[in-house]
Amino acid sequence: MNRAWAGENGGASSGARPDEARRHNRAALLRRLHVDGPCTRAVLAAELGLNRSTIKAVVDGLAESGVVSEAVPARRTGAGRPSLMVLPQAESAVVLAVDVRVEQVAMSMVGLGGQVIGRHSWNLRRATRTPGEVITHVAESAQLLAEELAVTPAGAGISVPGVVRRDDGWVHEAPNLEWRDIALGTRLAAVLKVPVQVANDAEMGALAEHVRGIAREVADLVYISADKGVGGGVISAGRPLRGTRGYVGELGHLVVRPGGRHCYCGSRGCWETEVGERALCRALGMPEETPRGVVVAELRSLATAPVPGPLDEFAEWLATGLVTVVNMMAPELVVLGDLFTALPPGVVDHVRGLVHERSLVSRAVGGTRIETSPLGRDAKLVGAAELAFEPVLGAV
Repeated sequence: MNRAWAGENGGASSGARPDEARRHNRAALLRRLHVDGPCTRAVLAAELGLNRSTIKAVVDGLAESGVVSEAVPARRTGAGRPSLMVLPQAESAVVLAVDVRVEQVAMSMVGLGGQVIGRHSWNLRRATRTPGEVITHVAESAQLLAEELAVTPAGAGISVPGVVRRDDGWVHEAPNLEWRDIALGTRLAAVLKVPVQVANDAEMGALAEHVRGIAREVADLVYISADKGVGGGVISAGRPLRGTRGYVGELGHLVVRPGGRHCYCGSRGCWETEVGERALCRALGMPEETPRGVVVAELRSLATAPVPGPLDEFAEWLATGLVTVVNMMAPELVVLGDLFTALPPGVVDHVRGLVHERSLVSRAVGGTRIETSPLGRDAKLVGAAELAFEPVLGAV
């Protein structure tokens, strides 16, 4: 069972009042069902460390409220009366997830258990990616989607490609959107009329992989995302590493090539100038503003190309940055997300080999795993939904 991300507080204290203990048990059971899916009461009791009478009381209460149901499993094992499966009811708790990208906004309504109930997206251009335009469009689209699906979201999670203050959703800077000092959390909460959580997009990618992706059983991981820029999300000992006020993860601004290309941050030779989308276009011999679909199609065409090849220098710079990340963070797993998921397998294998060869930490732990994200383009949207569910599960 994936127990990470069960909230920022630990278990109920030994001196908790009965009503606090009931709320804690209810939230813990819901999180188990939400993350890991249906199971029997006996499994819930064993995994949560609660006695059967407590589990019965919690399940019965949730069933009365329509939050869960019970059913005979489709496949029976053994003789005697089968144990009933406890199933989360998706529409009993719904959240809005929004992924603000540089050229597109994607949103989905997600129900308890992680079920996507409906989704919508639209493209952004310079005139339509101002904060006011995006906020208005999100509010209008969310209302239309809620009406179409006949659901009412209990909260919202927003992923943004920028430096975000986690306690109030203040976007200090989102350079590729040309946003600066935007009270995004406060403004969206005012128009959506629900609690809103805002976070950096790479942090949302890390959350998604940890809860529903390739890193479900991993306590220490780094998620590296490539779009126009490069960002990182870090989970250490099963908890998000956020730094002061949530400002952490700007791994794209590690300097890997002193005296290299100018970066908008004011430095030169930042990692994202060597492995971001524009750098990938240059490596492929394409104009820097080549549409994403064309870039991905070209990468797919290189799936069987020999290594070294046209991406050899690109792979060298990707490995150079990853060696620093692995030596600093000592993760068990590095997940390559977004545009990196389109890299040819041979290039990823080459990068993996370089990191294992050059990183002291990787050699010490027997080789840090480096994998591409199975969630792909949806990772940050999945993460935004899980972010929104964190407070909701305690209030259902």
